[in-house]
Amino acid sequence: MTSVGINILIIGIYVLLMVAVGIYCMKHAKDVNGFLLGGRNLGPWLSAFAYGTSFFSAVIFIGYAGKNGWNLGISAIWIGIANAVVGCLVSWLVLARRTRSMTHRLNAKTMPEFFEGRYCDKGMKIFCAIVIFIFLTPYAASVYMGLSYLFNAVFSAVPYIWWMIIMAVLTALYLTLGGYMATVLTDFIQGLIMIVGIILVVWFVLKNDVVGGFSNGIYQLSQIPETGKDLTSWYGGKNWFDLIALMVLTSLGTWGLPQMIHKFYTVKEGRSIKEAAIISTFFAMLIGGGAYFIGAFGRLFLQNTLPAEGYDAVMPMMLSSALPAVMMGILLVLILSASMSTLSSVVMTSSSSLTIDLVKGHFAPNMSEKDTLGLMRILCVVFVALSFAIAAFKPKEIITLMSFSWGTVAGTFIGPYVWGLYSKKITRLGAWSGMLLGFLTSIVPAVVSGFNAQYAPAFGMFAMVVSLVITPLVSLYTPKYTSEFIKEIFD
Repeated sequence: MTSVGINILIIGIYVLLMVAVGIYCMKHAKDVNGFLLGGRNLGPWLSAFAYGTSFFSAVIFIGYAGKNGWNLGISAIWIGIANAVVGCLVSWLVLARRTRSMTHRLNAKTMPEFFEGRYCDKGMKIFCAIVIFIFLTPYAASVYMGLSYLFNAVFSAVPYIWWMIIMAVLTALYLTLGGYMATVLTDFIQGLIMIVGIILVVWFVLKNDVVGGFSNGIYQLSQIPETGKDLTSWYGGKNWFDLIALMVLTSLGTWGLPQMIHKFYTVKEGRSIKEAAIISTFFAMLIGGGAYFIGAFGRLFLQNTLPAEGYDAVMPMMLSSALPAVMMGILLVLILSASMSTLSSVVMTSSSSLTIDLVKGHFAPNMSEKDTLGLMRILCVVFVALSFAIAAFKPKEIITLMSFSWGTVAGTFIGPYVWGLYSKKITRLGAWSGMLLGFLTSIVPAVVSGFNAQYAPAFGMFAMVVSLVITPLVSLYTPKYTSEFIKEIFD
């Protein structure tokens, strides 16, 4: 069998496995709670892998690792380390227990429902639902684009658009069949694939003659004219601010992303949270650190010449030359696994926000359980179709799409969400101020700059800082909630 045939066989087995999991999990998705939350009783391993695999996608491997490895060199690995420590370990330890308990008390299944219950404001729920749907759509589109670039590099005879169609159909199929339980079980399988895959990819990249081992690879990077010193600096050299902005955006940003926070709703209480924190941290350190590590050597494989297609082509071109033919099939499944998990989380979050928070919560409060579940499934398909349509036009680099989407959503929600869990003094106007100013801090500069990719991480970072600072500051000077309301929320 040819290498192309082997790769197709590997991918075919993977696709059949995902569909089988979706069919198996149909019994868990017969009502809204089952479809969206899986019973709120998941163990640490399933919860941790669901969180970790939703964190990383084709955008990390193709966009972020390619561009930041090229520009930052070996210091880009700090982004992966920050993802593990801040985005996973600290996030789980600080947010998970309170999120789970408070969403139980508020009977909240989505982040907009949480905001409505916590701040007693229906308008806030509607605003959040709209932000989630609008800004997670290009996020999903960036994942489709990243996958398609890689598949197109391996199977060049098949046009880019067809790979996106295949990914879109597969996502819609297993998600609409099995709901959240399908995503969790596939996340676990995908996580195991990702662990094995990244270890093999790092091994083959380092052992390739172009790199010749870690020490020799670092030495070769240092000899690149003009940029060699910065590429081998462990602190980013003259690019230190870009490094910090990316660390904050991709790590602290998870604290305000609804598709990540949703994982805290469903985990078991007690020891499961601490165990999930440790497991997800190890997973993120391996996957995120590994991706940014191999991205640092992209210049060596491409003779220090950026491809005409831009940064999105760096990793596909590098890995297609660095890996044996059979390994490319494993790599494709690795990145497909990462991306399918992210896509399913984003699609689930967006469709549930529109269904529960906007349609049922505002326009049709008496909608039956059956109709709510049916609409959620339909909107899953609609969201996939919209994301596909955006990606089909091949907009700016996928890292640009993700950075602006990630920064805007996280900057809007992080202040009112984090402070809302811990502080009894946060007011309705404080929460609204944090949301709106965080949102505007990301959007206005992005529009003025013409969505300049260079500044996207900085805009997202500043938006999160503004949201975290403004929320408690405005709350100091605005009317407080009654003691009875606060007792109901926190006790």
